[in-house]
Amino acid sequence: MRKVIVTNYQEQWEEGFKKETAKLEKVFKDILISIHHIGSTAVKELKAKPIIDILPVVNAIDQVDSHNQKMYELGYTPLGEYGISGRRFFKKGVDQRTHHVHIYQAGNPHIDRHLAFRDYLRAHSQTAKEYGDKKEWLAIQYPYDIESYIKEKDMFVKQIEQQALKWYEGKQ
Repeated sequence: MRKVIVTNYQEQWEEGFKKETAKLEKVFKDILISIHHIGSTAVKELKAKPIIDILPVVNAIDQVDSHNQKMYELGYTPLGEYGISGRRFFKKGVDQRTHHVHIYQAGNPHIDRHLAFRDYLRAHSQTAKEYGDKKEWLAIQYPYDIESYIKEKDMFVKQIEQQALKWYEGKQ
């Protein structure tokens, strides 16, 4: 059973992102446009589950599945769209997950949603602190119940996302 753990920001998360990016660039070199570090581990000083979220942007989402064997060789489990149409999702690790890879085709609105959320938290430290504190509290409340942890933080995340998207659109 996987335990929900939220920790203080770790400097090694950025290095972990860079190392994994180099591997992903080799796997998806024929369709890759860019790769972004997203999620809480991409925001300095934000408390987070120690799982690095990576968002590659590709020019052809329908070609991602042909790279599944290479992803297996890197330790990833391909999970298809995993509940979000137009995405390809991969997880690395089982009880001790280390990375999540969310692949989208250029132009997918989920790309801006993820980048807006990350950039908003980077620019609004008080909101980031509130979010980190909320996650830490929920991890204590639901240490072995990831579904309840996610459900309970969802409303807070959606509020931040709405603010972040308005803010992000104003910056474009």
